[in-house]
Amino acid sequence: MQKSITFKNANISFSDVGKGTAVVLIHGFLENSTMWNKITPQLSKSNRVISIDLLGHGKSDCLGYVHSMELFAETIEAVLKHLRIKKCILIGHSLGGYVALAFAEKHPQKIKGLCLMNSTSNEDDEERKALRAKANTMIQNNFTNMIRMSFANLFGPKSKEIYQKELKLALQEALQTPVQGYIAANEGMRIRSNRNDVLVKNDFKKLIIVGKNDPVLDYKLSLVEAKKTNAETVIFPNGHMSHIENTQGLITVLKQFIKHC
Repeated sequence: MQKSITFKNANISFSDVGKGTAVVLIHGFLENSTMWNKITPQLSKSNRVISIDLLGHGKSDCLGYVHSMELFAETIEAVLKHLRIKKCILIGHSLGGYVALAFAEKHPQKIKGLCLMNSTSNEDDEERKALRAKANTMIQNNFTNMIRMSFANLFGPKSKEIYQKELKLALQEALQTPVQGYIAANEGMRIRSNRNDVLVKNDFKKLIIVGKNDPVLDYKLSLVEAKKTNAETVIFPNGHMSHIENTQGLITVLKQFIKHC
């Protein structure tokens, strides 16, 4: 059941289930808290699991045309304050990982563990920044086609065949994202800073989940990043959508991670 709070006059939607260690699940770009539907029931058997719709996604409102990682992190903080949660484990998929890092940078004392799931503490390179700027111009006139193309590019040819149903459902959720939500989050990602140091200088538990055939994040660069930031790694054989392509393996990995935080 979804609940909500008001943050700077914007509605922030979230769910809160289970008891125990607080685990905060943060979805990726063009996703929402429904991406965790197969994960939450398993984790909430022995943990308190909070899934939050980021600004401009799911049932949460937009707040201007730039949703910076810091602004997203403030919404996480507002929900946790509302729920009176003082320490938690953060698990962020893609964009959600960038948000988790921004939160951890400001509140390291509140973090028991941080998992970057198909995500990175590196900033965008210049090519990626240019692509995001171009996309924000194009999206206003080609929304549906661009969303379809973006989602298709997250899966390899084999995964597109195997997970047709799941891809279709995820695409339907993505198409509910307002244009303003797309632009604001994409711009926030474009201007985000490098946060390698958040992982390096803090001693909370760190995990980077890598897809060996991730079309978005270079597999080899992710391994270099993990070594440089003293983060543990788990490697799945597929792409960017571990919650779809490696569901059971992901559940097992996350349970172990939470247990050892």
